[in-house]
Order: sequence, then structure tokens, then C-alpha cells
Amino acid sequence: MAERGKDGGSGGVPTTVRGAGGLVTLEGAVAVTVALVLIMRGLLGHDQSATSGYGTAAWFGILGGGVLAAGIGLLFGKRWGRAIAVIAQLLLLPVAWSLLTDSHQPVFGTLLAVVAVGALVLLFAPPSTRWMAEDYGVDPGATRE
Repeated sequence: MAERGKDGGSGGVPTTVRGAGGLVTLEGAVAVTVALVLIMRGLLGHDQSATSGYGTAAWFGILGGGVLAAGIGLLFGKRWGRAIAVIAQLLLLPVAWSLLTDSHQPVFGTLLAVVAVGALVLLFAPPSTRWMAEDYGVDPGATRE
């Protein structure tokens, strides 16, 4: 059995990937929770004339479920979760900006921006990119001639 380095080499999952997986899992769990709250509000008869609570719940449930699956995948060392996680973070950055500027929600905007940027930093950290390259048979230590 090969020794694993600090960055999780030789098949191990780096802590940067697991950290990003934790953040992405948290984002997905929040989105799924929002979907459940919206469904409960609709079932309890709250006014839905301005927005469709059920439609919004479906939106949050589907997208949040995908993000949640990607986060869990990263926690378990599944490389497919990284692509979904990166796209989700890039899409959340304009949402954070909107919360900061247009919606006047600086607390939520700042929190979302910190989590999204933190996840991106972890996903593109050197141990994370080396781990991703292993799947393609790339030796990041090799030099080109």
C-alpha cells in the first residue's frame, strides 16, 4: 500500500477537497431547507399571489439537491462533484453581489460571498488540482521537454 502525503496524494482525498465539500454540502442543505420551508408555507395557506411558493420550492429543491449531491460527493472523494461545485460557486457570486447592493442584505450577501469564495479557493488550491489531475494520469511533478 502506498504512503499518502500531507496533500492526500496516492489516491487520498486532500483536506482542501473535503473542506470545499463541507462548504458545498452546507450550501446545498440550506437550499433544500428553503425548499421545504416554502412547501410548508404553501401547505399552511400562506398568501402565494406575489410569488409561487411551490415553483420556487421546486427551483430550490432541484438546484439545491444537485449542489448537496456534489458536496457529499466531494466529501467522499468523487471527482465529479468538483465541476458542479465550481459552477455553483461562480453562479452564487452574482447572487451575493445582488444581496449586497440591490437587496440591501449585507449580512447575507457577505456570508454568501465568503462561503463561495472560500469554496473556490479550496477547489483550486494546489492539492485539489493535483488530486484532480491524478484521474487523468497527469504527473504534476514531471517536467516538459
